Amino acid sequence: MPCPFLRAGHPASANLYRGAPAVAYILHTAGHRAYARALAELNAEVIAFVAHRLGAAHRRMDKGLPPRLREYDLISGLTGLGAYLLHCELDQALATVLQYLVRLLTEPLVVDGHQVPGWWAATSPCDAPDAGEFTHGHANFGLAHGVAGPLALLALARRAGHTVAGQDDAIAAGITHLTTWAQPLKGGGTGWPECLPLDAYRQGPQPDAAPTRASWCYGTPGIARALQLAALVLDDDTALRLAEYTALQAVTDPRHTRQITDTSLCHGWAGLVLTTERIAADAARPDLHDALPALRDRFTTEAQHHPAPEHTGLLTGAPGVLLTLHTLTTARPVDPEWETCLLLAP
Repeated sequence: MPCPFLRAGHPASANLYRGAPAVAYILHTAGHRAYARALAELNAEVIAFVAHRLGAAHRRMDKGLPPRLREYDLISGLTGLGAYLLHCELDQALATVLQYLVRLLTEPLVVDGHQVPGWWAATSPCDAPDAGEFTHGHANFGLAHGVAGPLALLALARRAGHTVAGQDDAIAAGITHLTTWAQPLKGGGTGWPECLPLDAYRQGPQPDAAPTRASWCYGTPGIARALQLAALVLDDDTALRLAEYTALQAVTDPRHTRQITDTSLCHGWAGLVLTTERIAADAARPDLHDALPALRDRFTTEAQHHPAPEHTGLLTGAPGVLLTLHTLTTARPVDPEWETCLLLAP
């Protein structure tokens, strides 16, 4: 009898957080032998989804057209599906996603007569057509939806021994882009924009940029983790110093942290603390480690007094907050392997 989970998603819409791939991720992470048969069936379905999505993506690339965010991002796209394949060590299918990401980061596009990177989104940050500011699409820098996601996956895969032709060139291209766009902030410090329309992108990095929210999804900590991972695998000390310095600023500067208004993984205290923990674990500088106790205390306090909504899932609800608390503050922490879905650890 077919596994009922195989009907949980259509190839065009199933992703790491929805449908068959999401169920498969949970079963694999749980690791119980009773799930082996269902997981094998789900893996076959996920691999078929990936092949379907890759076929459409390569056809789009061959035409020189920009992608929608949902084609490649972590939440809805091929980066997220690739994270699952890395998580489950489905090596052959993972290689096809890595090859696609190499093209994405190394083959530029032309939009309205101007050269833009291959990950330039054809749509607005909401992944919808826009007749206003984002008529020509946008550059998205975040870990959840932008270039930091593909870069982190390429780096995590390489760190785990999974490589394809051109992978180091793609990682280097991602490093160059993020180091170029590390903007001086008004009042001191450095940070990245969340997203930019074409006119702003063409102007290049601007001095006196406004500090942004210190979140996992779009903010400096998530982007810094992607840059750190990339710098580590290519032994790029300059990029590594920038990533760790910028992350430290983001978690110790109230201009960033006071913009956090909830405890969620996506854009709240759970995501900030977990991301900083993983950056600090790979960092040489002691001040990142020194910042962790205060961050943990703030997160615990916020979780006690401002609990997350109960019914909004891993990224924005109580499950993600509780899982993060259990990972970071218990005597028997959860295996960090689950964090592959956040591209924080392999």
